[in-house]
Amino acid sequence: MVLLLMIERAKHRTRVLSLLERYPVVAIIGARQVGKSTLAREIASSVAERRAFFDLEDPRDLARLADSMLALEPLSGLVVLDEVQRLPEIFPVLRVLADRRENPARFLVLGSASPELLRQSSESLAGRIAYHELPGLALHEIGNESISRLWLRGGFPDSYLSSDDAASLTWRRNFVRTFVERDLPQLGVTISSTTTRRFWTMVAHYHGQIWNASEFARSFGVSDTTIRRYLDTLTSALVLRQLRPWFENLKKRQVKSPKVYIADPGILHALLNLPGLDDVESHPKLGASWEGFVLNEIISTLDAEPEECFFWATHTGAEIDLLVVRGRVRRGFEIKRTTSPSVTPSMRSALHDLKLDRIDVIHAGPDSFPLADRVHATSVHRLLTDLV
Repeated sequence: MVLLLMIERAKHRTRVLSLLERYPVVAIIGARQVGKSTLAREIASSVAERRAFFDLEDPRDLARLADSMLALEPLSGLVVLDEVQRLPEIFPVLRVLADRRENPARFLVLGSASPELLRQSSESLAGRIAYHELPGLALHEIGNESISRLWLRGGFPDSYLSSDDAASLTWRRNFVRTFVERDLPQLGVTISSTTTRRFWTMVAHYHGQIWNASEFARSFGVSDTTIRRYLDTLTSALVLRQLRPWFENLKKRQVKSPKVYIADPGILHALLNLPGLDDVESHPKLGASWEGFVLNEIISTLDAEPEECFFWATHTGAEIDLLVVRGRVRRGFEIKRTTSPSVTPSMRSALHDLKLDRIDVIHAGPDSFPLADRVHATSVHRLLTDLV
């Protein structure tokens, strides 16, 4: 992990430190191996006060926390609890400690699950805890010169920093195996590893498409409700993304099911068995893979929250890949794997029907330029400067 320290994750560090100033408990959530522990240690080393670190996957630290109140009450400064979902009974203890009149400690808890899963054990921390989701590495952290590498290998630090593409693919395949065989059961998921792996791979083949529960249910021989539980489980574990549909009271039939994506492009390519860029470029999912990758980068660049992000589509074919609604501002994004983007009837329909302030057509060429009134062609190489 030494190389990871060379990649500056200043934006995330600053946000977590800001939250620690306002809340007694802050949770960094994210998929396994995304860099939560490294970020926490960097934060801990930057604070002048006293600090303590507990890794709940370490039997010695678990033993130290056998009586959590006895172990934590005397501590001051910053207390880090890594893989906190392994000890759910600690949350009531944190509530008591967080409510002390003069609280000498702040608690930074790290979890390999989304807030939805963590809240099962942390309801008593309502109003006392803030969440920060840590995604994989993004363009603003690694630079434009590594776009192709980030797209192929994904944002997991160990995958991105591997010595070559083959080593990266091996890491990602091992991650998938470990995730379904060990990590999900530790989160209390009772779906068999074989079923989870099959479902995850099937979603990879539907990456970027509108969710069809009935089609998946028929393939697995289960009910629509059960297949929806599979989808929500992997979404809560932060390895899938569901992009919600936006619909209004228009005179058009609008799609009301979410789009589904494999959250990390590197994991997508591992599930599809695509070792190198040449394999990706010649695969039928090329456009969908690029769309998912760029969508991640747009959301990261804009610091958009999940509740601000949608897609829009009608049954007559009009659509917009990403709609970001922030207050009164509505911005649309079309993602094209091309160097010569153009305005389409679908874009004009979205501009009119959704009353968009602007559409950015994100393309693979080197330059950004206006296409029409309120429509701008934005190079993926210039996202960091042209979107904000």
